[in-house]
Amino acid sequence: MTDSLTLRQAGVCLHIASLPGPYGIGEIGRHALAFIDRLCEMNLTVWQFLPTGPTAYGDSPYQPLSTFAGNEMLIDIGKLIDQGFLTEGEAGELTTLSEHYVDYGALIPVKSRLLGMAAARFRESAGPGLQAAYDDFLAAHDDKWLHDYALFRILKTRHGERPWPEWQPGYVRRDPEAIRDLEESAAVEIELIKIIQCMFFCQWQALRQYAHQRSVSLFGDLPIYVALDSSDAWANRDILQLDDEGRPSHVAGVPPDYFSEDGQLWGNPLYAWENHDKTGYSWWIDRLRASVELADLVRIDHFRGFEAYWSVPAESETARVGAWEPGPGDAIFDAIEKALGELPIVAEDLGVITPEVDALRERHRIPGMHVLQFDVADEDVDVDDFEENSVCYTGTHDNDTTIGWFNGSPDDIRSHDEIIATQQAALRVTGGKPETIHLDMIRTAFATRSKISIAPMQDYLGLGSEARINVPGTSSNNWRWRLLDTQLTDAVCDNVAAMVAAAGRAPAR
Repeated sequence: MTDSLTLRQAGVCLHIASLPGPYGIGEIGRHALAFIDRLCEMNLTVWQFLPTGPTAYGDSPYQPLSTFAGNEMLIDIGKLIDQGFLTEGEAGELTTLSEHYVDYGALIPVKSRLLGMAAARFRESAGPGLQAAYDDFLAAHDDKWLHDYALFRILKTRHGERPWPEWQPGYVRRDPEAIRDLEESAAVEIELIKIIQCMFFCQWQALRQYAHQRSVSLFGDLPIYVALDSSDAWANRDILQLDDEGRPSHVAGVPPDYFSEDGQLWGNPLYAWENHDKTGYSWWIDRLRASVELADLVRIDHFRGFEAYWSVPAESETARVGAWEPGPGDAIFDAIEKALGELPIVAEDLGVITPEVDALRERHRIPGMHVLQFDVADEDVDVDDFEENSVCYTGTHDNDTTIGWFNGSPDDIRSHDEIIATQQAALRVTGGKPETIHLDMIRTAFATRSKISIAPMQDYLGLGSEARINVPGTSSNNWRWRLLDTQLTDAVCDNVAAMVAAAGRAPAR
């Protein structure tokens, strides 16, 4: 655990897009700052959020168009109005969108147009301070990922948003002459994309600075794999198992598990680990360095893939057919630690975990995870035995809410008898009651030895399956739930603050 996270702490998991606000999606401006204030009132000192990269089809933050870029949809429109790059009238169309959920289909075209207008005005009239910030941003990021990302987004739009292996051959192969022609003909478009990215990162740094002022740690999330349809894959195909046309023979996933009886077929290209080793894992070092510029701690999704990964033939319809292949093991973490020092990461070590995976994590002193929705029903698990160097959750973004999990829901793959058995186990472990199970699970998480205990915001609010944010194995109607200002009442905040204090996790103020 990093030095800044040595005390027992409590936190919340809330997707940035789930924040309240008037412009159709949660943003990283004033409503994010207000949420940090609310966290302080609740004695919560850790805010975990989902990946912040730009999303594409399905809107999943775990399949971003770039592992380095920021999601433009999270840029605070109010800040752009304050800076004079937009007017309230121009932003009015966004205020007609629902505050209860994110309507990505309606949001994206409108907000993209507004961001383009704001970037054009920035380009024409930014003052010396903003221009200097933009110049510094280019110096830090242009050669590493930003320029390739801008080219990728332009080409993707020109090809009807199709994945890059379906583009014109010259662009698929990144023919130097074709790229030069694009750079000349689309110079203004390229610059506008870069300006929008600068807006995101400047706003994010203001958010992080405010979080630090209020002694709140930001806890990020890093998918282990990149999406095939991403600038990362298009510009760095040598680090992936891809042919000359950009197509994989095998893809990533996991075998059948709690979440899906067919396993999960993610479809991401697999890494060519031997090429990473030849470069000293430089791409991964750059990737983690970029992540810790946004967050104090980073959860790496599907940690077990570093020890061994599930390789599925690309033509397979499910993840049932596949094989475990060896990952990089110690080598990648040795390289990252040598470059960056102590590893500011948490391992998502759920699913099929072998002794070898545990040993890899423990050798590098990386905290693991416990999820009570899984553990209370496992007779071999004693919550009193959770190690200190860990993070304990009531549930994650892939789980139903605690109330939905306890009562069962239409998306549940458990039988009626299994749900009853789960209920009995949860009541036995928590010593609670059905009507307060969400709070009883939170208290149980807080009572563990884990240095950090986290609950999704939906559990603090006692919401049911209607507030579930993701159902693994599905590609529609996910990532849409939003918190309402009216839900996070003073009474809720006071109750959470009291639970945190009673568990000895409240900060010294």
